[in-house]
Amino acid sequence: MQTFNREEKLKKRKVIEALFTNGKAISANPVRLVWAEAEDKSGKFPLQTGFSVSKRIFKKAVDRNKVKRLMREAFRKNKTEIYAFMEENNLKYSIIFIYINKDILPYKEIEKKINSALKRFEETLKKGIGE
Repeated sequence: MQTFNREEKLKKRKVIEALFTNGKAISANPVRLVWAEAEDKSGKFPLQTGFSVSKRIFKKAVDRNKVKRLMREAFRKNKTEIYAFMEENNLKYSIIFIYINKDILPYKEIEKKINSALKRFEETLKKGIGE
């Protein structure tokens, strides 16, 4: 299950805007994870995920795209645990990862931070459903 399918990607503008206005956040520097409960519960994936890098921080599109590629790869490799938990509890959420550092960190560091953000997100969900 180490793929990142089209249905898993967060694309709807309304959902993205709702995430930024009503979403809750976790920071694991250099990554910030913003989440909200999914409005569309019909999809077959428990998470719809987006990745964002600010144009203010990285002026060149090449750099923004590289960081997004690194974040997507780190998420793709580490999503199985959170997916299993969410499917077990029948949860559907929309999340977005925002890169907030001024430097492009090595892949291993980004992967570690994305993994820790996902673990903290899972712990927060567990508290919310009373486990």
